[in-house]
Amino acid sequence: MPQTKHPANQAQILTSVALTPLAPRPLAAQKGDFGHVLVVGGDRGTGGAVLLSAEAALRCGAGLVSLATRSEQVPAALARLPEVMCLGVHSANQLMTPIERASVVVVGPGLGQAAWGRSMLSAVVNARLPQVWDADALNLLARAPLALAAGSIITPHPGEAARLLGISTEAVQADRAGAARKLARKYAVICVLKGAGTLVADPAGQLALCNRGHPAMAGAGLGDVLSGVLGALLAQGMSGWDAACLGVWLHACAGERLGMHGRGLAASDLVPAIRHLLEEHSACQV
Repeated sequence: MPQTKHPANQAQILTSVALTPLAPRPLAAQKGDFGHVLVVGGDRGTGGAVLLSAEAALRCGAGLVSLATRSEQVPAALARLPEVMCLGVHSANQLMTPIERASVVVVGPGLGQAAWGRSMLSAVVNARLPQVWDADALNLLARAPLALAAGSIITPHPGEAARLLGISTEAVQADRAGAARKLARKYAVICVLKGAGTLVADPAGQLALCNRGHPAMAGAGLGDVLSGVLGALLAQGMSGWDAACLGVWLHACAGERLGMHGRGLAASDLVPAIRHLLEEHSACQV
């Protein structure tokens, strides 16, 4: 667990030596030992978001990854990610069986706020298993208070955080630590408040700061990658706090490495870099 204190807001600084590692895998390991991540999202026009999330979950070590999305997205998903089990869903009822098979749900990437997205979220919110809520799942949460499952993580950017708290984005940015802590308490989850100096907060008020990253990370899809990373770490048995701290650090450090090449960083570029960093930090076999 991170220990270094930040004098300005008493946040723990995320560093490689202080982060909880993933345990090495035994020689007899099999896929069922490392969880099953279900990624839910990808309404019409936003199918790429769920593919980024699913790919990140796969590359960060989840034993199984499933994708529930619009039927129109399935051919592209199968072509890009043949290792991921893809299902076209039209209603909440069709999502019940995939949820029963999962150990972690990632919901929100490309979900949209129309009827289809609302239907998918209605099924997810009733599942009593750890979840990662991102993007439009958070925008829908701001419109209708819902109780999230224990051990879950929310990943708002400042605009989403403002909607969840009923304040302005400027107010969130003026007191990022306070906003992160309020969200963690309000929803009884781990909150990852994204942005320059990403913060991780828990309902008890514990706070961690990631001071890594690069301006080249200001682009579409990077949050979708982070949600998949967090889902994979949860699926492999990490607590919400440890998964959030490690996932945020991996994501930021990967962006920092790649950002040294300049502008034009694509979200998919991060996935192999995160995989390499994860192995450096938590070797699969020792």
